[in-house]
Amino acid sequence: MAFSLRIPTQSSSPQAVAPGPRFDPAATLLFVVNASSGAQDIEAKCAVIESALSAGGRRGELLICGPADLPRVATEAAARAMARGSAVVAVGGDGSLSTVAQAAHAAGCAMGVIPYGTFNYFARTHGIPTDPAAAARLLLTAHPGPVQVAAINDRMFLVNASLGVYPELLQDREAFKARFGRSRWVAFVAAAATLLRAQRRLRLHIETGNTTRDVQTLTLFVGNNRLQLEQVGAEPADTLAGTPGHGSMAALMLRPIGTLAMIRLMLHGAMGRLGEAAGVESFEFHHMVVRPRLAPGRKEVVVAFDGEVARMRSPIDIRVLDRPLYLLQASDDDPMAGAPGEVA
Repeated sequence: MAFSLRIPTQSSSPQAVAPGPRFDPAATLLFVVNASSGAQDIEAKCAVIESALSAGGRRGELLICGPADLPRVATEAAARAMARGSAVVAVGGDGSLSTVAQAAHAAGCAMGVIPYGTFNYFARTHGIPTDPAAAARLLLTAHPGPVQVAAINDRMFLVNASLGVYPELLQDREAFKARFGRSRWVAFVAAAATLLRAQRRLRLHIETGNTTRDVQTLTLFVGNNRLQLEQVGAEPADTLAGTPGHGSMAALMLRPIGTLAMIRLMLHGAMGRLGEAAGVESFEFHHMVVRPRLAPGRKEVVVAFDGEVARMRSPIDIRVLDRPLYLLQASDDDPMAGAPGEVA
């Protein structure tokens, strides 16, 4: 087995996309690793990948980069994977997976995943083990299959996107993690702290198909992942062909409510019954245009997608993409495949 470790330095452009990727199961895999977690963590991640490649007699290249270089490195790796009939593999949490997926989708190549996130909804939904070593082993026998992806303006996302209090929640969560460490309880406490002080109302003009409406809400949350919606009990009624992640998306809106009502809402969410809480509205859609009412002089709104926060110009266009992402997945009879509900 040939194995190389290097940091890319040159740029290249994505190649033309194709409706379905050519895939050679013996081709060298390109692993994109975000180095933001520190040298020791990177060494452990590299060891997991190298062990799987050695055991499977496969070749791989590890492309290590910092967060600022991740989009460029992912784009270069996807272009090379497309040329080779190989796949680019995202190694990291939701933000890293989303960035690599954007590059793979643009290039038209297959993509693999080795998850290192907190919730790993994307991996679990598509039968990828949440244990990195098991996910690395699965890659060696997996084949590309189409999965639904979506976009908010020009940015693709895999799991969810949102406006309003949810981007604030993500920023608070990162601050809590920096202070108290990474765990689901830290994420929950950060979410509670954000929601309890949520006061800012969004005034939105929403267009879905032939329907338009004006609403006031604390947050507009869009889900492209049925597992995430199931776990908080917020699945919308099936009013469109397909289900969230398989033909449609779900939108959740939280109407402005008081502190006691907010506490009751959080308890419903913690028990997986968010859809039963007062003040929560959900619906399905394929394409939605959102026009926030902004303060004079403002042209941008803060949005979140797959755990990342950014500013985007209004209007906000959210849609299911016509062309899928081709994800390396195990066949149904592969015993190495992780169950969709598996928790790390």
